[in-house]
Amino acid sequence: MFALRNHPRSPRRRSAEADREAHAARVCAELSDDLPDEDLTQDLDDCLDRYELGSKPRCEEVEYLEMVQDAIDRIERGR
Repeated sequence: MFALRNHPRSPRRRSAEADREAHAARVCAELSDDLPDEDLTQDLDDCLDRYELGSKPRCEEVEYLEMVQDAIDRIERGR
């Protein structure tokens, strides 16, 4: 029975993956409500990697980077 729970096609595994994806989508939606569309990509890590320092006023830059990192952290924590 235990092996069935860990099987890639088991309902529990699919449900857990769906829950993680739904959580990530909610966090991204919340972030997109606060930021302009041009500031976001599908992959939040990519947002940070592609961000050019100095492209925004300093106070906006700090807030943007903190918001994106906070969203990434929330997704990883699952909360």
